[in-house]
Amino acid sequence: MAQPGKTVKQFITSLNEEDMATARTLLAPDFKFVGVLGSRDGADVYMEDMGRMKMKYTVHKIFEDGDDVCVLCDYIMGDKTVFGCSWYQLKNEKISSLRVVFDPRPLL
Repeated sequence: MAQPGKTVKQFITSLNEEDMATARTLLAPDFKFVGVLGSRDGADVYMEDMGRMKMKYTVHKIFEDGDDVCVLCDYIMGDKTVFGCSWYQLKNEKISSLRVVFDPRPLL
């Protein structure tokens, strides 16, 4: 039985621990990312960026509705922390897309 929330939690934990190999296994090959500062097509391209950024997450709340998972969290990028929302969509028990919204002004 699929557990989208558990998959997303494992993905975030893997990113926080800089375990990019495990994080990558949770993404569909045709994964799509759309964010405030840009977009990425493909799991490998996205994971390459995440490996460079070494961004961390502090999760405040996770909401699950079928194959959709919403995460309210702080994104920690170096010495900057911004609050935002991540919308994960899963297909076949893999994360197929991620849409992220936050106020980018502290980063600019």
